[in-house]
Amino acid sequence: MPPAVAGEEVRRLEQALDVIRTGRVVAVLRGEDGTRLAAAAEVLVESGVRAVEFSLTTPGALEALERYSPGAPARACVGAGTVLSAAQAREAVARGARYLVTPALAPEVVAAGAEMDVPVVCGALSPTEILSAYTAGAAIVKVFPASLGGPGYLRLLRDPLPRIPLLPTGGIGIEQVPDYLAAGAVAVGMGGALLGDAALGGDLAELGRRARRLVSLLGEAGAAA
Repeated sequence: MPPAVAGEEVRRLEQALDVIRTGRVVAVLRGEDGTRLAAAAEVLVESGVRAVEFSLTTPGALEALERYSPGAPARACVGAGTVLSAAQAREAVARGARYLVTPALAPEVVAAGAEMDVPVVCGALSPTEILSAYTAGAAIVKVFPASLGGPGYLRLLRDPLPRIPLLPTGGIGIEQVPDYLAAGAVAVGMGGALLGDAALGGDLAELGRRARRLVSLLGEAGAAA
């Protein structure tokens, strides 16, 4: 790859963090197969949710990622989730992922991301795991599953670990999002409460309605801040 192209690729990949931080939400796309993931991603991005994560637990997710990424709107930021190995990380990036997400501390994924200049959102729960993930090179640490401790737990984590950007994910309802942001989250990860049955053949119009409600709440939270 010519140096100019390589430099442009690095710049494009690094923009993923800006989208996550400014948009303050990552939508987790998961289904029984990958056939509906792209359609759900299109609705979400059109509704204002710019960061979409194709979960590798979905059969066909990589193929769906590869189909969606080339024609995705410039404002979209497409990533791969539930990445558990360096091999998966490399394949996901080859298929179009601009960021990687793990459910747990996964040093080899963080290392692979660093090699490719792709940010990794690494999952952790306890203070020890969170610090370990960040020290290993995670760009953002995903607090998972967030619903175990709620916004109160996140607020407690911020006291001793104020410089680590935290992204709570797992069991968060749409109406709870402002509470997590007020507790110090840099962004939130939204799965079932946002996606509903859209990836299973459900109503995409309802997905759009939920996404617009979420974006409205994010705007209100920003104004309050």
